[in-house]
Amino acid sequence: MTRDSFDGEELPVEVQRNREADPSGFLVDSQEDGGDARWMAKALQLAQRAMDEDEVPVGALIVHRGRMIAAAWNQREQLQDPTAHAELIAITQAAASIGTWRLEHCTLYVTLEPCPMCAGAIVQARIPRVVYGARDPKAGAVDSLYQLLSDPRLNHRAQVCPGVLAEPCGQILTWFFEEKRRQGKK
Repeated sequence: MTRDSFDGEELPVEVQRNREADPSGFLVDSQEDGGDARWMAKALQLAQRAMDEDEVPVGALIVHRGRMIAAAWNQREQLQDPTAHAELIAITQAAASIGTWRLEHCTLYVTLEPCPMCAGAIVQARIPRVVYGARDPKAGAVDSLYQLLSDPRLNHRAQVCPGVLAEPCGQILTWFFEEKRRQGKK
């Protein structure tokens, strides 16, 4: 993936093109964190790190009151742990960072729609807002297959903002799995 830099950090070229096409629209202010696109671009960088480590390229970060308190990427292969999804690692980091399992006043940014396991953890952690990039028609538990974060039968619901930088978030996954098929893996 070709990358550029912004604020001293590397960004995928698709994000850079979006910024060049509409500089004022790149950093869309949201109610609490200064821009969903900016935070999602950082999550996309974490997904790139996962891909560099031969992991499924999903990145996640958690912002608390405008400050990033957790950043993670998938590490299932590296840790040989089926629960080592980016979201779960980020949730654990965030709870340690603020000293409580109740992640109130937090927003989770993740490049792929969370699966049932991760959506369950989001509910348990009481995360009030979730922003995701690409939809997951095979395992998505926020909008695609299930709607766990808006299910009134559960004790917590989260505001969901889907599709932020959906194209580059989906493209990195497409590239990863195309390469795996070419190599005859997975």
